[in-house]
Amino acid sequence: MSAIELKNLHKSYGNHVALRGISFSVNEGEVVGFLGPNGAGKSTAMKILTGYLTPTDGSAAIHGIDVLTNPIAAQEKIGYLPENAPIYPDMRVADYLDYIGRIRKLGSASRARAIDKVAEQCAIQDRLKQAVRELSKGYRQRVGLAQAMLHSPSILILDEPTTGLDPNQIVEIRNLIREIGRSKTVILSTHILSEVQATCDRVVIIHRGTLVADGSTDDVITRTQGGLLVQVTYAPGQVVPAADTVAGWIGAIDGVERIMPQQSTDPTHYSFEVLASSDVRPALFQLAVDQKLVLLELSREKTDLEEVFRRLTTAA
Repeated sequence: MSAIELKNLHKSYGNHVALRGISFSVNEGEVVGFLGPNGAGKSTAMKILTGYLTPTDGSAAIHGIDVLTNPIAAQEKIGYLPENAPIYPDMRVADYLDYIGRIRKLGSASRARAIDKVAEQCAIQDRLKQAVRELSKGYRQRVGLAQAMLHSPSILILDEPTTGLDPNQIVEIRNLIREIGRSKTVILSTHILSEVQATCDRVVIIHRGTLVADGSTDDVITRTQGGLLVQVTYAPGQVVPAADTVAGWIGAIDGVERIMPQQSTDPTHYSFEVLASSDVRPALFQLAVDQKLVLLELSREKTDLEEVFRRLTTAA
């Protein structure tokens, strides 16, 4: 049984369609990066999973429990950190976590043990007596994570947990999520794609309410890249051809599918990104020899998740 399962999920707000029938499942113990540009439908899907919204059509289940027909039972298995951590600035950290424990119906002894445990996990032991308003944004996010983990849920749903943090704080929260992911199922929504590559087993990308990619990071990159990307830069040698002429020579090479001219600080340099179905670097080298060009650069470009995301979410 999957830890999380979405089936044909639709959600409309009047004439605006936020989700257009997305379906995917998450296995126990997976850490999944849930990606998409602003307005793609990520937060809507997460709010449906956590029982805050009702879908227009389709279903969502947590460990086989339908979140629509049995929301309380489903929510007992979830820890949720929305983009803006639901913490009260005038409360002390320990009092706030105790309050959350009471809401979760933990007994007095269980609350004390749970607070000690999450305080250690989130490294906030020395902040328990402080008021929330006195904490930095990074520590507030840690407290938000602590409240999500207080009842030992098997699933964590984290919506933009590093928004507004500085680079050092981002690394701290990233490491914390990686540690949490060793024992829990995690869905992580973020715009920081390096976080996904550093912490996630799998990536799910949606665009305009539709699923556009699902798989391991390497699989998604390989499938989306669609070929080998090569960077090549020539300079005139004994001849001074026009840039279009050089592009024509490259385009005639067997296997070349697309040529993307690149701007150069020196107008006499001809720089191109070349997408090909096979390794055309030997042919690009031979072109320089045959046409008496000076080869300044020839390198294979490895497509990363950021480039894949851009391609998938800027399509019409």
